[in-house]
Amino acid sequence: MALGLVNEEKQEKALLIAVDTGDYDAQVSMQELCELTATAGAEVVGEMIQKRDTVEGATFVGKGRLQEITEFCENNEIDIIIADGELSPVQVRNIENATDTRVVDRTTLILDIFAGRAQSKEGKLQVELAQLKYSLPRLTGKGTSLSRLGGGIGTRGPGETKLETDKRHIRRRIQYIKNELDDVKRRRDMQHQRRQKNGVQVAAIVGYTNAGKSTLMNRLTDAGVLQEDKLFATLDPTARKLYLPDGQQIMIVDTVGFISRLPHQLVDAFRSTLEEATYADVILNVCDASSEECHNHIQTTNRILESLFDGGIIDVPVINVFNKCDIAENIEDITYPYSDSLCVKISAQTGMGIDDLMLAIEKALPQTRKRVNLLLPFDKAGLAAKIRNTGVIHSEEYIEQGLFLDCTAEISFLDTIKDYIV
Repeated sequence: MALGLVNEEKQEKALLIAVDTGDYDAQVSMQELCELTATAGAEVVGEMIQKRDTVEGATFVGKGRLQEITEFCENNEIDIIIADGELSPVQVRNIENATDTRVVDRTTLILDIFAGRAQSKEGKLQVELAQLKYSLPRLTGKGTSLSRLGGGIGTRGPGETKLETDKRHIRRRIQYIKNELDDVKRRRDMQHQRRQKNGVQVAAIVGYTNAGKSTLMNRLTDAGVLQEDKLFATLDPTARKLYLPDGQQIMIVDTVGFISRLPHQLVDAFRSTLEEATYADVILNVCDASSEECHNHIQTTNRILESLFDGGIIDVPVINVFNKCDIAENIEDITYPYSDSLCVKISAQTGMGIDDLMLAIEKALPQTRKRVNLLLPFDKAGLAAKIRNTGVIHSEEYIEQGLFLDCTAEISFLDTIKDYIV
């Protein structure tokens, strides 16, 4: 049973509804909503898209379409209606009254999935903060339904107990969670400072959800991160050591996936996690090359990244990683707009192109090491131990004049050994 979002007797039947105002591709968005619904554990029984200039203020869809929705729910025993948009409390109440069916919107659905995926204390706090922020202005008008404790999509997380209907209590809880997350951010900042002090360089994996970030993480580091063909399979960031071809050791960090129209409550709540990308020395923007929306996914990721950087300018090298190239068609057409950027074509599943990616990371990182040949006199052979501790010795040989080394040394150490460079 997926995520525990449906009750144990049967899988919830869902009807998806949307209003196409021309602001975005409604068909693509509906397909994404369908995937989100499946991830949440419900079965999509039907989809309805209505073209309108604007959303109906009282009922989201028009009067005639609402009647069609009501009849569809009755004829197909629909358990839940999911709207591809953000509903007001009035819209939720009016649709529920007309259809006698539970109603949630896109934001509630995403929050619910996040609630099921979060494993760490930090992740759970971030999700609860987002849920409380979203629910607080929606308490008015829900009436006695606030005391319900049913199962299903939209009822997980902080819940709807009587205690939490008190707005003052929710505000106190929000402030408490913010303080806890501030502590987490301070610890994260301290970790970043220690990494800088120790000269540890960081590569951050970002990208659209289900682009294969966790699979890539496992391929590079054997991290053992959960990988599923579902949206938001992993939420909690994972950091692992990665050894590059030149022997350099860096830290690689996996981050939460992005999605179009990601609720701003989630962006705010997960800001401390997402800011791992701003601390990185290189960013890997992973996208699904087999998806027709590949270009839009890259743009979505870039927009969210720009919102995290001060001034909206990404001042860190970005490598566009086109994943799933083993099943992609017309890959040249996909990568063409990015010909001036650093791009790598890979398959994290099969291992195709991983060596090219490692070399690209090595090239994009700020140069802190240099490969040199050294001839150390016998009385200076102790320098080899220092090079071995901070760099890499590729080969060494004792010859008549001393110790000959082929090594990669820290640039800061070159002044000490400059007299022995061959």
